[in-house]
Amino acid sequence: MVRANGAVSLRELARVVQTSEVTVRRDVRALEAEGLLDRRHGGAVLPGGFTRESGFPQKSHVATAEKTAIADLAATFVEEGEAIVVGAGTTTQELARRLARIPGLTVVTNSLLVAQALAHANRVEVVMTGGTLRGSNYALVGSGAEQSLQGLRVSRAFLSGSGLTAERGLSTSNMLSASVDRALVQAAAEVVVLADHTKLGTDTMFQTVPTDVITRLVTDEPPAHDDRAHTELQALADQGVQIAVAGATGSQGGDHVPARQQRRDVPLPNPRRGQLPGIRPNGVLTDQPAQPERSRVADMRRR
Repeated sequence: MVRANGAVSLRELARVVQTSEVTVRRDVRALEAEGLLDRRHGGAVLPGGFTRESGFPQKSHVATAEKTAIADLAATFVEEGEAIVVGAGTTTQELARRLARIPGLTVVTNSLLVAQALAHANRVEVVMTGGTLRGSNYALVGSGAEQSLQGLRVSRAFLSGSGLTAERGLSTSNMLSASVDRALVQAAAEVVVLADHTKLGTDTMFQTVPTDVITRLVTDEPPAHDDRAHTELQALADQGVQIAVAGATGSQGGDHVPARQQRRDVPLPNPRRGQLPGIRPNGVLTDQPAQPERSRVADMRRR
């Protein structure tokens, strides 16, 4: 499976061979000792995976269920009428399919796959960068892509990558892709990283987004035995990154609330917020009405 796909997750292996992840992990460790593959947290890749980047066909078969859950949650952070940028990747492609249902969006992207997912969406405007096509991930890269992003300003950037650590942030294995991703980050007021648990603790060659620039991480729930992934999540939360866990009963580094309630934990300024009766300017419901009862009765009498 690793030879065919370039990478595979322990969850996928356990499902295919119908055994436990503990058994799969032991077998993967034995295969690594023979030099047949390299272990990664939550999965395995072909030897030399630190510098090698898998192509789109290989990536699309890794952690598919996790990517779907992450895309579902990430889409809840996008509001009607927003202007956003979406980078290249299999997880961002899943996000784009969900963005097609949100009217009034303007989506700037360097990904042909993201643009294709939004091509027939009603009331969604797609703006593509220039650049040179990189066939392995169907993305536009190079100076043309970077120059087309100059002077752009949007509310959020949604990016993926090859690895994520608290020490270096988001990284990728390709220099051209990293350079365009950095340009996408410069155009956004907030940066949202989409990364499944297999990428947590993985470090690759080129840094794209330093940890202190990441506003929020949307990920899936790591297995209970994946100590490194849990440690990495805590380290990211300690550095101020907001953690949204898809399908989990709580969020890292904050109050434990259902994932569906993690929307808008840091909303963009909204001049209409707080104008409804019984709602404070911070959006918190109150027990007291916005106007005292006596005042309302007097107003009714005057009318």
